[in-house]
This record gives sequence, C-alpha cells and structure tokens, in this order.
Amino acid sequence: MKVNGKEYRTVWLEGSTVKLIDQHKLPHAFEVATCRTHRDTAEAIRTMLVRGAGAIGASAGYAMAQAVLEAPEAAFASFLEQAASLIRATRPTAHDLFYAVEGVLQAIRHAKDPAQARQQAVRRAEQLADENANAGEAIGRVGAALLRDGVRVMTHCNAGWLAFVDWGSALAPIYHAHRQGRALSVYVNETRPRSQGAKLTAWELAQEGVAHTVIADTAAGSLFRHGQVDCVIVGADRIAANGDVVNKIGTYTLAVLAKHHGVPFYVAAPRSTFDVTLDDGSKIPIEERSPEEVTWVSGLTAQGRMERVRITPEGSAAKNPAFDMTPAELVASFITEGGVLPPSRDAIRAFVSAKRLPADSIVHHPA
Repeated sequence: MKVNGKEYRTVWLEGSTVKLIDQHKLPHAFEVATCRTHRDTAEAIRTMLVRGAGAIGASAGYAMAQAVLEAPEAAFASFLEQAASLIRATRPTAHDLFYAVEGVLQAIRHAKDPAQARQQAVRRAEQLADENANAGEAIGRVGAALLRDGVRVMTHCNAGWLAFVDWGSALAPIYHAHRQGRALSVYVNETRPRSQGAKLTAWELAQEGVAHTVIADTAAGSLFRHGQVDCVIVGADRIAANGDVVNKIGTYTLAVLAKHHGVPFYVAAPRSTFDVTLDDGSKIPIEERSPEEVTWVSGLTAQGRMERVRITPEGSAAKNPAFDMTPAELVASFITEGGVLPPSRDAIRAFVSAKRLPADSIVHHPA
C-alpha cells in the first residue's frame, strides 16, 4: 500500500534487522521503527507498536528468525526455546503469532547445522510474510464481489494493511472495490480504548481516498436502526473449529446488532487465523490489558504536542479485556483467500486442510 505516494509493507526484514511502521505515532506522524534483536521485535509486538493478527504473525516469524541468527552454537537449542517462549507470551490471543513461531521452528527442525538453520529460518520467515500479503490481496478480490456500488460498510478496529503485511483482511475488499471504481462509504468505529479505528483505519482510508466517517462506538446501534448500514466486515484474531470468532472487544456487539437488523456480518481472515485444534471459542484465551488504556487517553494538542491525560477519577477501577467472542451463528460468511465460506465445521476443516470446497458449501450474502 502507499503512504504519500511511496509503497510500504507494514513489517519487513533488512539483513538481521526488523523494520516496522510505528503504529504508536499514527495518525499524526509516520515513522519506521528499527528492531535489531528478537527481544526488540518481541517488545514491539507486546507494546502494540505493531498490531493486527497478520502483522503480529509476520513480526513473530521475523523475531524467531532473528533468534536463530543470534543463537550461540554452544547453547543453540536452549536459546531458541527461550526465545520462542518470550515471543509466544507477547500476545496470547492472536493465532497467527503461534502459527509463525511454529512455522520457523518447523523449517529448521532438520537442519544439519546452525549455519543451515539460519538460512532456513530467514527463508521461512520471508515466506510467511509473503503468504500473509498474498492472502490479503486474495481476500480483497474475493470480498469485493460482495460489495455493490453505493454500499455502506461498517468496520471495527483496524483490519487493513497496517494489520497485515499488506492489503489487510476486512479492508482489503473495500480497497479492491474502490479501485474497481465502485462508490462506497465506510463507517469507522473509533474502537475504544486504544482507538485503532479512529487512529489507524481512518488514516488508511484517507491515504486510499475512500469515503469514510468516524463514529463513536456507541453510535453504531442508531445507524443500524435507521437503515444506514448495508454490511459489516471485521477481521479476526482467532477462529475456532466451529466458526466462533475472537476479535477486538466490541465485535460481538456489532454482530448482535447486525443479526437483529438483518444485515450481513462478514469476518475476513486468512487460513493462518483459523485454529482447528480448539473445538469452540470458549477455549480461546482472552488477553486482559492494562486498565490504564481505559483510564487515560493520548492525543495531539492544539499546540501540536502529544499528551496523555486521565479521563476517570483516580479512585475508579477499570477493566480492559482486549477481545471478545462472537458465536458462529452470528456470522454470515467468512471471506478467505480460498473463497467465501459458511461458518460450519466441515467448510472450515476443508479450507484449513486446503481441500477443495464443494460448490454447494460456498454461500454469498451480497450487501
């Protein structure tokens, strides 16, 4: 995707250094952060300097490759075991992270020596990043077919190219439809408490020239009630075998609203986000983040300074679950790089195992 006319990926590798778009600085400044060690990259994931399931996965793959490059030959295996544990602990919910760490470890499992392992680790990490970018592009092509001219889409959090290596998941169909000349507009939920919608999704859509309106999360119900939403598209951090979806907190609310008002609720996600080892969404761990994300906000002052201010009384407690679970029955369809599929066990297992989906299992709910 382009920033001020220049093409970027969200995360990439230069030698042994990981480069990341610093999402803490957006939308007020565009900067690229440098992570020289696997610990630096793990910290970037933990602190959400990089976030979004696909981008987390690619960053984790690169972090694991960095660890292989850094590992001393005398303690090669133990160093990698510790590094993998560190990376896995950064964000417990997103399946792409675990998928990438395991992918790099699998790639070096039969290496004849550390030198070969280093080559294979870097190669696999680059492949994982490319797979994520390619999946995002394919999701965009598949999902664009569901968006008619004039459609009004609601989205939540940020599941665009900043959340992937490129293209994204939920925003990719919007980008494809826009580039095909279709007129569409997007309602961008601000997504408290970290405001990824207001800060990141709105910034992305502005870069692409897509018409959009930022709304308070609590305004969504009123828009549904007045018939101003044609479909909802969100991303996902992990999808269980039965089709239950864990995504940014507030997703469940939108799914209930969409179901009540007869509006299609789509979940866009690549194969790497599906976790068929978990029978249903109740088994997916929900990350609990610092209460300070709720009690404090940061932003740009009229004087051009970034400042952080408290918005609650000092004595008030706060709870901050980062994700919620949306049951499969509220999902109209999954938009994947392999096609549009229903939230059923059979369709999900066929997709994850890369088998061809039977034609009658693919469903479309055009907006």
